[in-house]
Amino acid sequence: MKKRVIAFLMSAMLIAGVTGCGAPAQAAAGAASTETAAAVGTGAAEATAAPAAEGEKVLRTAASFAYPSLDVHKEYYGWYTSIYGISEALFKMNENSEAVPCLAKDAVADGNTWTVTLNDGVTFSNGNPLTADMVVRNLKRAAEENSRFAYLSDFTIEAVDDKTITITTPEIYPTMKNDLATPELGMMDLDSTTDFDNAPVCTGPFVIDTFIPEGDVTVKKNDNYWGGDVKLDGAIFYYMQEDDPKLLAMQSGEIDCYNSVSSAALEVYNADPAQYNVVSIPGARLQFYILNENRLDDAVREAINLTVDKDKIAEYLSGTVSPAVGPFSTNTAYGQVTVPPVDTDKAKELLEADGYKLGADGIYEKDGEKLSIDIAYYAARSLDTLALLIQEQLAAIGVDSTLSVYEDPDSTYIATGDFDLALYCSIADKSGDPLYFIDSTLSDGGYYDCGGFDDDHCQELIDQLRYEIDPAKRADLANEIVQIAIDDNAYGYVGLFNHTTVLRNGVSGFAENLPFDFYGVSAETDIQ
Repeated sequence: MKKRVIAFLMSAMLIAGVTGCGAPAQAAAGAASTETAAAVGTGAAEATAAPAAEGEKVLRTAASFAYPSLDVHKEYYGWYTSIYGISEALFKMNENSEAVPCLAKDAVADGNTWTVTLNDGVTFSNGNPLTADMVVRNLKRAAEENSRFAYLSDFTIEAVDDKTITITTPEIYPTMKNDLATPELGMMDLDSTTDFDNAPVCTGPFVIDTFIPEGDVTVKKNDNYWGGDVKLDGAIFYYMQEDDPKLLAMQSGEIDCYNSVSSAALEVYNADPAQYNVVSIPGARLQFYILNENRLDDAVREAINLTVDKDKIAEYLSGTVSPAVGPFSTNTAYGQVTVPPVDTDKAKELLEADGYKLGADGIYEKDGEKLSIDIAYYAARSLDTLALLIQEQLAAIGVDSTLSVYEDPDSTYIATGDFDLALYCSIADKSGDPLYFIDSTLSDGGYYDCGGFDDDHCQELIDQLRYEIDPAKRADLANEIVQIAIDDNAYGYVGLFNHTTVLRNGVSGFAENLPFDFYGVSAETDIQ
């Protein structure tokens, strides 16, 4: 559901807070203890979850997104069915960004053929066994339903027996196990599921109790879970996209934990260790923006990238992000790229050389038109704060901007390309390999290829990366690819999030030690 608001009023109210690090938010946090979290359960459909029965262990948490469907294979819905503990993939990612066994116990490559062996005793929540044939059908369905996995249709996927699958690729394919750990390739009982959008039959430790599209979600224990005892009786996921309602709900005791904690809230929680346990680990989620080459010329895009100050943004978002150079950590072999330093004088020179003149109001204009850009964003992952900070930095060099906020970026500005600068937050290093993010953003027809970037040599390099097996050569290719995008000013890589989770003392196992955002409750999640 689209909810678009041009945020003139929001900007006027909040921009003053940008210059004083966290002060307005801290004041709000202080007031929060005297208020109740009225925003809990404010999903689009006004879902209201039933309270837990006496003696039951039911975790209450906040979800930053609320989707219209639970179909594991479509869009990014599988991320949330994974967070809800409903669906599982053949492999899963561990704290070291390694793909480890889950529904499958092994995957072995022999040339361009992978042999995948299922774990013993895996069943769906209805008791039906997971068979190799069902795995094959799930992978083929994902290829049909999700354009990001259409490449699977180029593979020959066959069931050898009830527990063995072979996947043969046109060329050697080094990242198969990592691909099979992605949550969108979770397994569903395709024969027993009658409503994929609202009640998929999966293998996870929980099953859907109530699902309100674009609202709150309640799950309950899967009594037939193949993986052992499930410690919780259930969980409630309240849809709260913005940061302040989460803080209010945590302080009032209406939720037990959540992740993607804002810098202002982090100060509140760290000040009260007797009540809150804060776990912060290096994460893989990237704040970035796309510059629309169909609407912004070269000089304007370069001027923007010379102006956006990542260090100051990271300083303001203290404790939650680190300044990014490229999309990947500089600690990785494939994160070795360079970006020009902030240089606002050069940014102005570029604009003036491009024919812009500074108006009396301090805004550049050309041919009677003010230089004003549309910044599109959604109010999660601190992107609302980021939008305001970028707006202020651009205004300082004479570039005006309006802020357009959306509830669902994927079905609005990412799908339509209706933006000048589009903010987004995504896991860049999804599986300890650079291909996923590069393919999603820089490949022709990629999911985030909505800003007009087009480079034939870059595409040739991406095609090489897809099948290169030598890690050092993969790193070299990735660095060359990303550097092309940086030099073209197609993107701006702003900050890498620390994966920060707050848990009420006594709560554990909410994926707080994993650097990925697509895990949440599991069989081990507990409340003491």
